[in-house]
Amino acid sequence: MSEFPFENTYEELGEEFYFKNSPLPVSDPKLIVFNQEFAKDLGLDSKFSDDDARSYFSGNKVITGSQPLAMAYSGHQFGHFSPQLGDGRAVLLGNFRTPSEQLKDLQLKGSGKTYFSRGGDGRSALGPVLREYLLSEAMHKLGIPTTRALAAVTTGENVVRETLIPGGIITRISNSFVRVGTFQYFSSQNDYKSVKKLADYVLDRNYPNELSNYEKYRHLLREVIKAQAYLISKWMSVGFIHGVMNTDNMSICGETIDYGPCAFMDEFNFNKKFSFIDKNGRYAYSNQPHIALWNLTRFAESILSLLSDDQKMAIRVAEDELNQFPDLYEKYWLDEMLIKLGLEFKNSTVESTNKLNRKYKNLVDDLLNIMAESNTDFTQTFYELSNMSNKANNQDVSFIEVFSGKTEIVGWLKAWRTELVDSDVTESERQKNMCRVNPVIIPRNHQVEKVIRAAEDNDNFSPFHELNTVLQSPYSYDAKKDEYMKSPTDNEVVVRTFCGT
Repeated sequence: MSEFPFENTYEELGEEFYFKNSPLPVSDPKLIVFNQEFAKDLGLDSKFSDDDARSYFSGNKVITGSQPLAMAYSGHQFGHFSPQLGDGRAVLLGNFRTPSEQLKDLQLKGSGKTYFSRGGDGRSALGPVLREYLLSEAMHKLGIPTTRALAAVTTGENVVRETLIPGGIITRISNSFVRVGTFQYFSSQNDYKSVKKLADYVLDRNYPNELSNYEKYRHLLREVIKAQAYLISKWMSVGFIHGVMNTDNMSICGETIDYGPCAFMDEFNFNKKFSFIDKNGRYAYSNQPHIALWNLTRFAESILSLLSDDQKMAIRVAEDELNQFPDLYEKYWLDEMLIKLGLEFKNSTVESTNKLNRKYKNLVDDLLNIMAESNTDFTQTFYELSNMSNKANNQDVSFIEVFSGKTEIVGWLKAWRTELVDSDVTESERQKNMCRVNPVIIPRNHQVEKVIRAAEDNDNFSPFHELNTVLQSPYSYDAKKDEYMKSPTDNEVVVRTFCGT
């Protein structure tokens, strides 16, 4: 392998932030996939041969210049605070710069015991590795901020869960693996010096500015709130359910992180949840914006000491910023949903746009309520709508047929088309614009489950590679991909998903 330019900036923060921890070797690693397209973007395509990738991304060899470590953090898990969590099955190998000078983190997940493993084996079953690879890359292709997958390997060893399951390791790339829980780790110990050091690190790396004193930390809070409002709006616009929105799973840089029991909805349901451990639906679909704000409040509490020397003033500053989240989230979400409905106007003023948006929110809400009543497929509904005419025609029949409330959806279509009349976008342009944001293909749960079963049960990775290829073009209709566009049959429905720990 050619020289790798690690910078190890997190290691430079000091030993209170991590424990040094090398990945543990495995017996017989085999490379499942190396993401050549992504590697080229990162400037890494010429760095690794297949033999290199197999050795380095299994942890059997440590890349020269790497200082592997397990990051320390706390977290609220389902509302209950755990003061010490940390990377229990992951190691940060270091940071490197892309050709465009972006600093990226390189991490192995499933690479063996660390200081934070808490009695666990630090390994990952193969299924969660494949799920994270497929879903994180699909999210990227859908235009949603996310950590990304560079490689996946099998270990040649089994992990013990309820049964013996083949093991795997995924290599992840992020703009930062710092979490809300990282700040909580130091705040809960009243280690305000480390809170400040961490905040300065995040500001310099992810939210650079030229402010000074308290204002720069207010800027940090504001930017993290904006990043999360935007991220959750994107999740909601595609029917994505994270499933385990603990504070240790909320990235400070606004990326989707830690794909465990996550899933995309098939039939639309406001209260949909998949995670086996989310018994009470804390992280159900419609709760995600509320939980994001709850988590952000925990972040604000962790950096209060940086917002003002006067605690009452610090609380007031935090509240002022947190109070922006509901309106900010709704704006981002409504922007997403209006584009999905083709309601774009080129020549509108700010005043007229605000007026239209208030009107259109009712239109969006009405459609979602009708969809929920009929349990229609979230993805298919918006894709079919993308191709419909601005005037009623025979095409309406098949669309209306799937709704139990025929009168309601007919009335909604009429109201939607009335609004399209006022648009200064042509019908064909509107259809093209909608097709750019309404995917025809998502990583449906039953398809992902088929991939996992083939790999874990039969050592067959062909379904994984085929699904991964299909997911690279989520907005392109192809009759040959028909099976990947369909909702699951009754026998294929995945009711529960699992963390994979």
